[in-house]
Amino acid sequence: MFSPLSAASRLRPPAPAWLSDPKVCRTEALAGLVVGLALIPEAISFSIIAGVDPAVGLFASFTMAVTISVVGGRRAMISAATGAVALVIAPLNREHGFGHLVAAVILAGVLQIVLGALGVAKLMRFVPRSVMVGFVNSLAILIFLAQVPELTDVPWAVYPLAAAGLALMVLFPRITKVVLAPLVSIVVLTAITLAAGIAVPTVGDRGDLPSSLPVPGLPDVPFTLDTLTTIAPYALAIALVGLMESLMTAQLVDEITDTRSDKTRESVGQGIANIVTGFLGGMGGCAMIGQTMINVKVSGARTRLSTFLAGTFLMVLCVVFGPVVSDIPMAALVAVMVMVSVATFDWHSVAPRTLKRMPAGEITVMVLTVVCVVATHNLAIGVVVGSVAAVLIFAKRVAHAADVTSVIDPDGTSVLYRVTGELFFASANELVTRFDYADDPAEVVIDLSATHVWDASSVAALDTIEAKYAQRGKNVRITGLNERSARIHGTLSGELTGSH
Repeated sequence: MFSPLSAASRLRPPAPAWLSDPKVCRTEALAGLVVGLALIPEAISFSIIAGVDPAVGLFASFTMAVTISVVGGRRAMISAATGAVALVIAPLNREHGFGHLVAAVILAGVLQIVLGALGVAKLMRFVPRSVMVGFVNSLAILIFLAQVPELTDVPWAVYPLAAAGLALMVLFPRITKVVLAPLVSIVVLTAITLAAGIAVPTVGDRGDLPSSLPVPGLPDVPFTLDTLTTIAPYALAIALVGLMESLMTAQLVDEITDTRSDKTRESVGQGIANIVTGFLGGMGGCAMIGQTMINVKVSGARTRLSTFLAGTFLMVLCVVFGPVVSDIPMAALVAVMVMVSVATFDWHSVAPRTLKRMPAGEITVMVLTVVCVVATHNLAIGVVVGSVAAVLIFAKRVAHAADVTSVIDPDGTSVLYRVTGELFFASANELVTRFDYADDPAEVVIDLSATHVWDASSVAALDTIEAKYAQRGKNVRITGLNERSARIHGTLSGELTGSH
C-alpha cells in the first residue's frame, strides 16, 4: 500500500555515515572544541588589525565557520576572520567607517560567487608544486613568527608554561589518543595558572568577549554610486585574496587527506559565507590555514561537523563561558600553534638529499615564494610571484628545446630543415636565426612534423622566414603541421604584419 511517509523517506537524502559512528563524532567534536578555543585570540587580534571592536572579528569567525560548513566544497576546512582580509579592510574602516567595511564585505561575497561561477577555481591547476611547497613552508614560518610577540617582554612564567604545553602535546598521545592532546594541554595549563595564581597574559587581556549573538542588519551607508566606487576596490581585493588563500588551503587539505574537493563550490561557498557575515556585522574572512591544520592534521577531523562545531563552540564559549575562557593563558594557545607550525612545515623539501636531486629552478621558485610571503605577510603575493617565476623559468627551459637540423638534397636543388621541440613566443624568435638564407638552394622545405605551433609569435616567425627567402627569389614549403598547428597557421599566416 502506498504511504506518503515511506515516499518521503525515499526522497530524503541518506544521512552521512559518520553520524552513526560515535568514535568519528567524538573526534570531530573535540577537534571543533580545540579549534573554537584557538580561534578566539586570533579573531580578537585580527579585529585589532582591522581597527574594529573584538566582537566584530569573533562574529565573523562564528558566521564564516558555520555557513561554510554547509555551503563549502572542502570538508573539515576552517574559514574565519583572517589577517589577510583584516589588512585589506583596515584602511577602508579607518578612512570611511565601519558601515563601508560591512558593505565591502558583502560586495566581496557577491564577487566571489561570480568568480566561482566563472570557473576561477580552474586556475589552481596552473600553480606548480614548487609554489605549493613554498606556500606550505611559508605558512608554517608565519604561524611560528606570529607567536614570537607572545613570548617577548612577558613574565618569566610564560616560558615554562609554553614548554609544558609542548611536552604535553608530544607525550600525551603516547598514553592515549581518545582525548586530543591540544585540548588536554589547554585545560591543564589553565588549571595550573588558576590554582597557583600565576599572573600571565590571558585570552581576556586581548579584549572583551561578546555577551550575545550577532543581530542581522543592513550596512549603515548611503546606497549611492559614490559608495559603490569607494568600496569596490577593497571588495575586489577581499574577494581575490580570500579566494586564493581558500583555494590553496583546500588543495593542501586535499593532499593531506588524499581526497578531492569541489573547488567551484568552495569559491561560491566563500562568497555566500562573506555575504552572511556582512549582514550579521562581521568583518569577513576566508579559509584559515593555521586552524585548518589544527583541525585536519593535529586533530584528525575529516567532516563538516568539525567546521560547524568550531564556529558553534566559539560563540558558546564567548557568550556562555566568557569568564572561564578569558582565564586561558596565552602560553597554552602559543604552544598549540607552535606544534601546528612544526607539523605544517614540509621538512622533506629542505632535506639535503632532496635539495641535491631537485632542479635549481624548482628550488629557486620555492625559496622565492617563501621569501615573498614572509616579507609581505601576504600568502597571495607569494603565490603570484612564485607562479610567475615558475612560468618564466619553464619558458626559458623550453625555449632552448626547439632545434633545427638541415639536409641538402644530393643534386643541390633543395634543402630540408627539420624542426623539433615546441614553437611559442620564447623559442620563435631564435628560430628565425637558424636558416642559411643566402646560401640555401632555390627550394626550401621546412618539416614541422616533430613540433607544435602554439601561438601567433610562432606563425609570425614562420612568415618572417618565408619572407626572407622570398626576398632572394627562393620558394619555401612548410610540411608536417598537425591539425591544431595547421589551423592556427592557416588562420594567422600573412595576417600579422598588416601587409594583407
